Amino acid sequence: MDTSTAIILAIVVIVLVGAVAWMMMQRRTEELRKRFGPEYDRAITEHGDARQAEAELAARQKRVEHLDIHPLDPAEREQFIDAWQTTQSHFVDAPAEAIKDADRLVSEVMHARGYPVGDFEQRAADVSVDHPIVVENYRAAHAIALANERGQAGTEELRQALIHYRVLFEDLLETREREVAQ
Repeated sequence: MDTSTAIILAIVVIVLVGAVAWMMMQRRTEELRKRFGPEYDRAITEHGDARQAEAELAARQKRVEHLDIHPLDPAEREQFIDAWQTTQSHFVDAPAEAIKDADRLVSEVMHARGYPVGDFEQRAADVSVDHPIVVENYRAAHAIALANERGQAGTEELRQALIHYRVLFEDLLETREREVAQ
């Protein structure tokens, strides 16, 4: 084989390897975008770089795969539903306290399902893996709950927080899948 043939062959191999690598990256991007939905866009905005955001999302996914996340048993689910109804009914008379209860109740459901419940940002990141559509509700509710603690949240904001918490709560309980299956 002469030198020019070897150079052409090397260029072809490099181009093929590059094309395969690019296709694999595109596939990973699409898988993450599909899995995380709006959380994918949020991560890119937060990190300012798609590669860093994708690495973060992949790390979240890997972390959650090692957790023992499991559905609630029916009795446990019913207890949480009853507790939520009590929390919701208290909103009329004590909205600020109801938001504290809703936040606590969501944390309890997460814990019962197997999610670690330490730092809020870690909880939100963990929840985003299995519940990417509603994790933004969790962030919004939490921000209002913090404003509530500072005495800076009005009744309408507290109502919105309760709605946000309820959406995540229902998703964590997997009530929608259960209702569809019945």
